[in-house]
Amino acid sequence: MKVRLFAAVLAVTSPALADDYIGFQSPTGNIQCGLYRGGQGASVRCDLMELTPSYTRQPADCEFDWGSSFAVDDVGKGYLACVSDAVGDPSNGVLPYGEAISLGGISCVSAKTGMTCTNAEGHGFTVSKAKQKVY
Repeated sequence: MKVRLFAAVLAVTSPALADDYIGFQSPTGNIQCGLYRGGQGASVRCDLMELTPSYTRQPADCEFDWGSSFAVDDVGKGYLACVSDAVGDPSNGVLPYGEAISLGGISCVSAKTGMTCTNAEGHGFTVSKAKQKVY
């Protein structure tokens, strides 16, 4: 399992960049996500507040939190993120079940069964409290 360090830019200093970050959450609030586009392309990361982990062996090269954050970039496969921050924010909008949100070639769909985020290549992740999968 390949793990990458993933850092979200939560503070936007330029008004021109304000539309390039979208924070959202599942209707239950258990899945908190940040979707953003920058000079290196687009990425999305979703953190689960509560989960039964599907992945349990933390990689030796990850010295931060691991196992509850999932990400995908606009190119490449989905992955478990090694993180030292959080994308959750109580002011994030709710993405209702059956609705989708997109930015920079990445789309996320909210469902009662969890959150699915994919890039144009069809790679991404599906997460819920009960089960998580990267592909």
